[in-house]
Amino acid sequence: MILTDRDIKEFMRLGKIRFEPDIEPDQIGPGSVDLTLSNKFWRFKEDIGLIDLSRMDFGDVVEEIVADEIVIPPHGIILGLTSEKIYVDGDVCGWIEGRSRYARMGLAIHSASGFIHPGSHNHQVLEISNMTSHPIKIKAGMRVVQIVFQLARSKTEKPYRLYGDIARRQ
Repeated sequence: MILTDRDIKEFMRLGKIRFEPDIEPDQIGPGSVDLTLSNKFWRFKEDIGLIDLSRMDFGDVVEEIVADEIVIPPHGIILGLTSEKIYVDGDVCGWIEGRSRYARMGLAIHSASGFIHPGSHNHQVLEISNMTSHPIKIKAGMRVVQIVFQLARSKTEKPYRLYGDIARRQ
């Protein structure tokens, strides 16, 4: 079952869905919640050459940048982070979706890993791609993604905040 605005507000009242910091009321839409972009980004290092996925990991190929705005080069990709830390109870999950207003401008947000596991309590890492032949500037605080919540049939036995490798470090 997808949660509507009424359900989201009720689940927030019950503590089954929480945001840190608290969200503004106008971030809640008819069936989703808009999330904002933090000022923490990762971009690919320029001197890495071939990315060999069999022997390299994330830290080998990217550098962290803290900035209020960043320019994504044509056909480039960066990683961003939501300002909000999202908590969902063990029987609630979610899906991150890029907002269509930015997709129409050639910005694809969250090409993979869009599922928020039951029992999550973390910021969401965003894959942000410029699909155009023009540079695109984005700024911290922009509402670039939305989360759609879904009620699971039962509570998980493995809450993601306890069992997810990356989730335990966020």
